[in-house]
Amino acid sequence: MSAQAVLQRVYGYSAFRGEQEAIIDAAVAGRDVLVLMPTGGGKSVCYQIPALVREGVGIVVSPLIALMSDQVAALRQLGVRAAYLNSTLDFQQASEIEAQLRAGELDLLYMAPERLMLPRTLDLLAESPLALIAIDEAHCVSQWGHDFRPEYLGLSALAARFPGVPRMALTATADVPTRDEIVQRLALQDPARFVASFDRPNIRYRVSERGNAKQQLLRFLQKEHPGEAGVVYCLSRKKVEATAEWLRDAGFDAVPYHAGLPAEMRAAHQERFLREDGVIVVATIAFGMGIDKPDVRFVAHLDLPGSVEAYYQETGRAGRDGEPADAWMLYGLGDVVQRRQMIDSGEAGDERKRVERSKLDAMLGYCELDSCRRQPLLRYFGQSLETACGNCDNCLWPPETDDATEPARQALSAVYRTGQRFGVSYLVDHLMGKADERAQRFGHDQVSTFGIGRELTAERWRRLFRQLIARGYLDVDVDGYGGLRLSESARGLLKGQETIRVRRKVATGSGGSRRASAAQSTLSPGDEGLFEALRRWRKSEADEQGVPAYVVFHDATLRDIAREKPADSAALGAIGGVSVKRLERYGDAILELVATAQSTSATGS
Repeated sequence: MSAQAVLQRVYGYSAFRGEQEAIIDAAVAGRDVLVLMPTGGGKSVCYQIPALVREGVGIVVSPLIALMSDQVAALRQLGVRAAYLNSTLDFQQASEIEAQLRAGELDLLYMAPERLMLPRTLDLLAESPLALIAIDEAHCVSQWGHDFRPEYLGLSALAARFPGVPRMALTATADVPTRDEIVQRLALQDPARFVASFDRPNIRYRVSERGNAKQQLLRFLQKEHPGEAGVVYCLSRKKVEATAEWLRDAGFDAVPYHAGLPAEMRAAHQERFLREDGVIVVATIAFGMGIDKPDVRFVAHLDLPGSVEAYYQETGRAGRDGEPADAWMLYGLGDVVQRRQMIDSGEAGDERKRVERSKLDAMLGYCELDSCRRQPLLRYFGQSLETACGNCDNCLWPPETDDATEPARQALSAVYRTGQRFGVSYLVDHLMGKADERAQRFGHDQVSTFGIGRELTAERWRRLFRQLIARGYLDVDVDGYGGLRLSESARGLLKGQETIRVRRKVATGSGGSRRASAAQSTLSPGDEGLFEALRRWRKSEADEQGVPAYVVFHDATLRDIAREKPADSAALGAIGGVSVKRLERYGDAILELVATAQSTSATGS
């Protein structure tokens, strides 16, 4: 069966999205592949379909038990022979899965990297034809990334152990150096590289300076997301528990999640979040990777993330269904101090610490922007957006700014005059006329930019440098010592052909008015009753099967059914997301609900 036929028959969709088809074709042809695709972009289809088209079983490497369980449940709904091997299975269950593998009765098998690299597991796989090996969350192999996991390093041995089996590395977050490191550490052989657009236009990015954080969060939730599911990230375990308790006292269904809680409690809280509507998880970064829940309507950060990569991945858990969602963040300079202390007190080497400081500065620069937030966010990952997005706080509610053209030109000149190899601290001292041993040794106390910036404070200079980095006028040498160098964009500013304005102060309010809910934004009032009836039916089905509701059908599919009101199986099967197996299993019940709604509407009119 062709990839197109599998997409239509198994998944219920008539067309691929973006570069999915090209990625699948490369894997089906037997090539190694590197895939960068944002959360919600459809990465799983990119390895699932080649596993169904090629001979043998597809092996999927995932670091998360919850993700394995949900994806296997969803695949079985589609009639795909899928299973997982992990610590949740007892000996008898694991033996049955292994027997199915040996008998060629599986299309896809999920497992963690530690399980896969056991000699016994490798010997077991050697007995079966392998369609491909997919390595999800591949950024975990990068020692410079935000979520390094040492168990991923052993996966490079798969190239020698299973020659001729294509391998696909997939991630939602990796800058250019991290991409190269993924290829090198996983020993991918001349991989086809696919970098999808990182833009998530349905997510509204918003940043505020922290005032009364609890009241700011309360206003945000009450006005904009009452009764909706979301994630609130905090830096410390203590703050997670205090915030969850406070939200419960305020009437929200909130649960804590961090690595210090008992495993059973973490699992129970995650399960509630996945299967119930309107649950808020308050968590450290220990929560979220691989979470498939499509209807997360907001991700809130009460503390500054450590890097743009971490921020992008965490915010990407909102709005996987393509409906409007918020990425809302509070930050304060105390966050910066705490983050820097964490870096300085860590056990990493000096080079790693320099990189982490540079990434933190980039994150802070993003917070302080007065211009479109989406443009620098995409530029960080090597992509561009020609016009402002119109869906971030700075585009929707432009902040007050001051002209900073002259000090910006002084800062860029200082970078150039000192050789384009020094970091922010050295350059600030240079502009303020503070000569240390290095300045005297290099003769920088004699150049024209030495001491020309004494009228500004050190903090204002640091803030300006962060802005120049965030806007692309300066590049950071993350592969070296964190030095700054001029980008091509700096030329116009240096020559007086451009001006630059910087924000006076980041707002402390929640910013903006409540967006329309997903259902309200796409359904007429007359269709909402049918949509809600379909959701109630779906919940009953999901509860009976013991799976999350979205495994049965996504909201988007139910919304299309409510809008189109199919009268027969052919019309229902033509709706995106209604696969052959789903039509066989649920078609009669859905058509009955639609007919009842139509009859009630006709009677009422």
